[in-house]
Amino acid sequence: MIYRFRIILDTQEDVFRDIEIEDSASLEDFHNVITQAFGFGGQEMASFYLSNDLWEQGQEYALFDMSDEGGVPSMSETFLEDILHEDQTKMIYVYDFFNMWTFLVELAEIAEHEEGKTYPNLLFAHGQIPEDAPDNEFIGEELEDDDLDDEFGLDPEDYDNLDFDENWN
Repeated sequence: MIYRFRIILDTQEDVFRDIEIEDSASLEDFHNVITQAFGFGGQEMASFYLSNDLWEQGQEYALFDMSDEGGVPSMSETFLEDILHEDQTKMIYVYDFFNMWTFLVELAEIAEHEEGKTYPNLLFAHGQIPEDAPDNEFIGEELEDDDLDDEFGLDPEDYDNLDFDENWN
């Protein structure tokens, strides 16, 4: 089977690529196709994360497992057909952890293999990648001192009773 994806750069401007690739391709193969389609060198660290409809980050698949426990599945040993299907269509792709190029990846269609066609295939490219990675602002609620007191029963002005050992080190 052939998986057709739309890969969208998480930025204000519309920058995306439509790619088709065999479902038996590894995530590492897919990573290489994405970096080429967007004009990256491909030598930076990267990870895919399964995602839900709210684009929340789930299971990580790393280019190289850098964890102490060795618990992160690698891209080279994970295949598209094993993690993506009609009910699981979304992933987040992060390239270059210093600049945090972040892409929303969605499986748009599962199609039949076409005779005479080579895969992977760049179907459509729209927009130019910016010179610098977009700044992603993570905005949360601003807490007032009263909120801290109400939620945790703490008075931020009462340093002596915060149960904090200043000589812990």
